[in-house]
Amino acid sequence: MNPIPDATGDFNGILRPKNIFKEVKTIVFLIFQDFNFEPLRSVYHDIVKLFKGEYIGYLKCDTGYHDLRHTQECFLEMARLIHGTMLNGHSFSKEEVNLGLISAMMHDTGYIKSVKESSENGGKFTLIHIDRSIQFMKKYLKQRKYSSFDIKFCENCLKCTGLSVKINKIKFNSLENGQMGKILGTADLIGQMANPLYLKKLPILFQEFQEAGLTLYSDEFDFLKKTPGFWEFTKERFTNELGGMDRYLQDHFRVRWGIDRDLDREAVEKNITYLNYILEHHPKDYRRFLKGQGSAVADKDQTAACPP
Repeated sequence: MNPIPDATGDFNGILRPKNIFKEVKTIVFLIFQDFNFEPLRSVYHDIVKLFKGEYIGYLKCDTGYHDLRHTQECFLEMARLIHGTMLNGHSFSKEEVNLGLISAMMHDTGYIKSVKESSENGGKFTLIHIDRSIQFMKKYLKQRKYSSFDIKFCENCLKCTGLSVKINKIKFNSLENGQMGKILGTADLIGQMANPLYLKKLPILFQEFQEAGLTLYSDEFDFLKKTPGFWEFTKERFTNELGGMDRYLQDHFRVRWGIDRDLDREAVEKNITYLNYILEHHPKDYRRFLKGQGSAVADKDQTAACPP
């Protein structure tokens, strides 16, 4: 019997942090039955410790949007996209899959403060977090004897998460490195926007932008009004810069769950549809609805207000 997602689009609690690594293992075993998970498991546990403030020399994550949950969901999204991509004839070695998944765990480590930066807010590093993530990744992987080729592979992947980065300007190690980077750039965006808590966390993201000194938005509500436009920008980026890797998610869900739909794309569209509903019908008390407190009323009202 095919599983049925609950109200958040979850299957059997997969989105619970304790189950994410297990699900990634299940997905990768669909590709390689003899995959060695020990190197990846070691990195995964160290990054979890890093975000929790249990890694020597670093403080606990204080960014509520770019938090451990986001990193874990990007990690899961990365596995889904790698699987879907390989179902469509793209070829990656076990080493490349391992490096791609490591890159997903590393991609937002730049938000974590060192003990010398205790007076700062993590959000302050928004504009430079990719460079900081690359610095952390290089130091970490060098200490664990990864080759300079592998480190460069991961560096290139991390660069692909920059929203203004021109992918064709990156000097990839190989065609596969470029594809893996595009997958990470895609996983980072879909992982956060498909999150059932995405709308609830948007005010926190705005706060991080303020800490970074960004002046793109006049206030929090202006930021929310421009978020549907960001989704339009994201879809264009998928096509024009990231190689359309998002189109392979449907095949992942078909093979993994027997459901021939892109459930992550549907989750994003649902979030954006509900946000548009809030902006139109509840501009004065939007925060209450972002937190889901008005969802029952909204579901009833949306019959006429939103497309099916």
